[in-house]
Amino acid sequence: MKRGGDAIVTTAWQLAEAEGWAAVTARRLAERAAVDLGELYERFADRDAVVAAVAVRGFADLAAALAAARTTADTPTHGWPAVVAAYLDFAYANPEVYDAMFAHTPDLTLGAEQTPETVTATFGELRAALAPLAAGRDEDTLSELGWSLLHGMVMLTRGGRLRPEAQDHRETLLTHHLFPPP
Repeated sequence: MKRGGDAIVTTAWQLAEAEGWAAVTARRLAERAAVDLGELYERFADRDAVVAAVAVRGFADLAAALAAARTTADTPTHGWPAVVAAYLDFAYANPEVYDAMFAHTPDLTLGAEQTPETVTATFGELRAALAPLAAGRDEDTLSELGWSLLHGMVMLTRGGRLRPEAQDHRETLLTHHLFPPP
């Protein structure tokens, strides 16, 4: 993607986080990204293509945050708690992008024939963090379960369906007790 496409994706990300996805229109994007409306349509067929590009970048940023957290952990078994914190930080700091990644782009699935590299990288980081805790269990299944738990916690917390005062306790259970070191 050329510079104009990067600017459009960045602008869409910022506009969505500031005002929600309904505010992300072609005219506003072109104006704020300082590109011609024709150039916008040359790069992106429609609004859904812009949302998908933001989601792909979101997965790239999430994978990078998870990798940084995992690789700076003191020991391999401390990688999972660090990754959990980085995942939750990203999801809560970027709720509209998180929604683009998981709710608005059904084609960005791990099991799809053409899974974007950024989705695979995100799963790979979760898997790398949980592998030292697998203790003979299937690492892929364990990683899918870990991702499911993280995603569920994010969505239920954001929806106000979990007790706010228990957030720290839930995180402790998820990081230290559900997947204890072998």
